Parts: sequence; C-alpha cells; structure tokens
Amino acid sequence: MASHLETELGKLKNIIIKIGALAESQVHEAIKSLLSEPTSETKELKKTESKIDKLDLKIDDICQSVFALQQPVASDLRFIMSAMQISNEIERIGDLSISIVKLTKSIKEKHELIGRFQIEAIAREVEQITTITNLCFENLDETLINTIFKLNTSIKDKSSDATDNIVIEMKNHSKTVVSGTHLILALKHLDRISDHCTNIAESVYFMINAKTIKHEKFTDKK
Repeated sequence: MASHLETELGKLKNIIIKIGALAESQVHEAIKSLLSEPTSETKELKKTESKIDKLDLKIDDICQSVFALQQPVASDLRFIMSAMQISNEIERIGDLSISIVKLTKSIKEKHELIGRFQIEAIAREVEQITTITNLCFENLDETLINTIFKLNTSIKDKSSDATDNIVIEMKNHSKTVVSGTHLILALKHLDRISDHCTNIAESVYFMINAKTIKHEKFTDKK
C-alpha cells in the first residue's frame, strides 16, 4: 500500500501531466492561428487557461502540504522542487500561446510573409519540442533531453534568420511594417516557448541525476 507521501507525489505528477497536455493544446491552437488553419473559439482558449491556473494552484497546495506534514527524502525533494519549477514553465507556455493567437489577428500579409520566411518550419518544430518535452517529463525519459536541446537550437537559428529577413523586407516595403512587426513578436514568443521546454528538460535532468546542466554543455557531451 502506497504511503501518504507517495500518493501525494503521484497526484503532483499527474497534475503536471494534465497541465502539460493543456498547454500543448494551446500551442497547437497558436500554430494553427499563425498558419491560418481552423482554430478553436477564443472562449475555449480562455477556458483552457483557467484550467491551467486552477491546476497550478493545486500544485502549490500539494507542495506546501508535503513540506509541512511529510519528511521527504532527497530524491522526493528534487521531484517537488522540479515540479514547482516545471509548472511555472508550463504556465508561461500557455500564456505565450494565447499572445501568439492575439498577435496573428493583426498580420494582414500573413500568407505571403509566412511562405517566404520559413515560418511554418519553425512553428512545426515548436509543436514538436512541446510534445517531446511533455513525454520527457511524463516518462522521466532522459534520452529525449538531447533531442529537446537540439530542437531548441534549430528553432533559435531559424527564428534569427527569419527575423533578419523580415526586417529587411520591412525596410524595402513600408506596407509590411505593421504585419512584419507582429510576426517578429510572434516568432519571439515561439522562441520563448522553446526556451521554456528546454528549462523543463533541464529540470527533468536534475530530477533524475541530482545535478544541474545547461543545454550547451549537455549537447557538447553527445
């Protein structure tokens, strides 16, 4: 029979898996909005955001309860500390996704700009890194961490190139300034989602190995 602490830690993990799945769905909606694919109504996105906020409060309650009433050993402490950090990262992913949806409504020349500057390739990699990150935590699968770090590097490189090209386009064609600016902001948000996924992967590594590592050093070892 599981102890009370084991039960609480199990609840904690399941809640994080739930909010990870909710945030992943928001990322998918943001990508669909950016690429002009059919999306859910705004009120559905707000409902998802509300669910994430409520679950995040549950995480805080469980962590506070464990710290106050239990005596977690080192490995459990690492899990709790990482869980609190991961929940914050996931919440930010959801917030950024909603911001992307709002921004895309202001991009008039969206089809032309996205087609010319490989925006879809970046968006698909952000979807991929979000999905893999959730699997990494759910299964505590260390083998996925390097994949996450490599995707993050790829997203950053592509985003930087796309941003530079959009700036050149805005300089040459003033009519694209407003749409180009909003598209650059959307790219920044995609880049930050990728960073939050990388932070989660680092937390998983800490959870498993009891030591911290940054993605640059991790990929150098591979």
